[in-house]
Amino acid sequence: MNVVDSCGWLEHLAGTSLGEQYGRAIQDTDSLVVPVVCLCEVLRTVMRRAGRERALEVVAAMGCGTVVDVDSPLAVAAARLGVEHRLPLADSLIYATARLRGAEVWTHDAHFRGLPGVRFIEAPGC
Repeated sequence: MNVVDSCGWLEHLAGTSLGEQYGRAIQDTDSLVVPVVCLCEVLRTVMRRAGRERALEVVAAMGCGTVVDVDSPLAVAAARLGVEHRLPLADSLIYATARLRGAEVWTHDAHFRGLPGVRFIEAPGC
């Protein structure tokens, strides 16, 4: 199971060389877990940059994985992991989703560097 962080989705959608490294996880939709917070973050950015029509295409692509909503157990886990690892709110929800689903987080976000269950992709500036 794989969770692609919002930064990975955005790089992939932009077609960057960094984004290519996320392709395997994104294309394996049977193993793809999409935290609802990633859906929100990615769509906000896409709407601002490319408009509503492109955002609808992105919703369809992200929806090919298993979208996971925030419920009470996830919120509790995210709060605990966020405090334990000093993660921002969105990152704690992403990490908790992955941990509860037995998934690996794919990211180049420095907040996740060194955490168990994270496939950290080196990127310039991270």
